[in-house]
Amino acid sequence: MNQNIADLRQTYSAATLEVSGILPDPINQFEQWFNEALSAKIIEPNAMVLATASSDGKPSARTVLLKGLSEKGFFFYTNYESKKGQQIAANPSVALVFSWLPLERQIRVEGSVIKISREESATYFQSRPKSSQIGASASPQSAAIPSRAALETLFTQLETKYAAQSVLPLPDNWGGYCVIPQQIEFWQGRPSRLHDRISYTLQADNTWKIERLAP
Repeated sequence: MNQNIADLRQTYSAATLEVSGILPDPINQFEQWFNEALSAKIIEPNAMVLATASSDGKPSARTVLLKGLSEKGFFFYTNYESKKGQQIAANPSVALVFSWLPLERQIRVEGSVIKISREESATYFQSRPKSSQIGASASPQSAAIPSRAALETLFTQLETKYAAQSVLPLPDNWGGYCVIPQQIEFWQGRPSRLHDRISYTLQADNTWKIERLAP
């Protein structure tokens, strides 16, 4: 088994990445690559691994969905009382990874995270399908529960309670975050492991330093 895993290899040759060919702002470069991922019909191109750490540095990672992008940063939503919410409260330094293997591309983001306003969170929450609103309200995310049946009972109770309403109120423990990037790296697979890596690092004057990194 170990030998089979070790022998797994892929030759990357779909594209190249040059400093001379990228945009000066990494958010704009991200948008360009994201639109290309959409055009390539990548399954859930907004899926990203979110890495957080506790106050004593113990890491944790999971896949969440990007739900917004602006010049400020990357937006996602979750339960504030979940494991990631608790770790963010203790340590706002986070990292994101987008992996688009059919395009032989990866994007890494490192930065800090802040909560967005209740108004912004409510607007997004109430734009979701009603069943998703009920599910988010019913789930004590990351907490131990006795059974799936218990969770489904909570869902049914809320479904009945809000049957006459088109939207639910925003739960107090649910909302959005913005990851404010301090470094963004674009990776393009190349043959012989000589991959292209271009890094943007935010400077004190709010300009971006662009560098090629060794693979």
